[in-house]
Amino acid sequence: MAEFRFQLTDEEKIYLKNLVRQSIGRCLTKNDTPLPEPPTDILHEKLGLFVCLKIRGRLRGCVGHIVGDKPLYQTVAEMALCAAFEDPRFPPLTADELENAEIEISVLSPLTPCPDPAQVEVGRHGLLMRQGMRSGLLLPQVPVEWGWDRETFLRQTCAKAGLGSECWKDPRTAILWFEAEVF
Repeated sequence: MAEFRFQLTDEEKIYLKNLVRQSIGRCLTKNDTPLPEPPTDILHEKLGLFVCLKIRGRLRGCVGHIVGDKPLYQTVAEMALCAAFEDPRFPPLTADELENAEIEISVLSPLTPCPDPAQVEVGRHGLLMRQGMRSGLLLPQVPVEWGWDRETFLRQTCAKAGLGSECWKDPRTAILWFEAEVF
């Protein structure tokens, strides 16, 4: 897998993080003012991404779209709302929480089949395990945050999919990998 590098300027990153806050804020206040247009063409690229919200370093919502089928800025706005209000692990975000929310955006490379689980690099690759109707995805930063080694990362991705922890050894399991630019 060639290393994924999706370069955004500081202005573009600030725009996207502000877009997360504005999208959520508009929903909380029932304000239908249009969102600002993106400042550059690169924000029209079609890539998958995740928006994660944290409060005091603890996850408060994280939802993404792995397939790039809409312009990046539109997907950011949509995933911001999903992370704030539709992550089933958490109650809907409140206005007070929004003020204190830390925003992390992960822009994903396309997902491709992983040729060999021994090639997975903790901190570089994200994983998606799929078997039948079950699938689970973990972003590249997750094993770093939890101090996992490669095998633990593979087992935890299986667990996220609701499969046995050794599913990654099963030939029926599709293992897809990707990289992400995280900011």
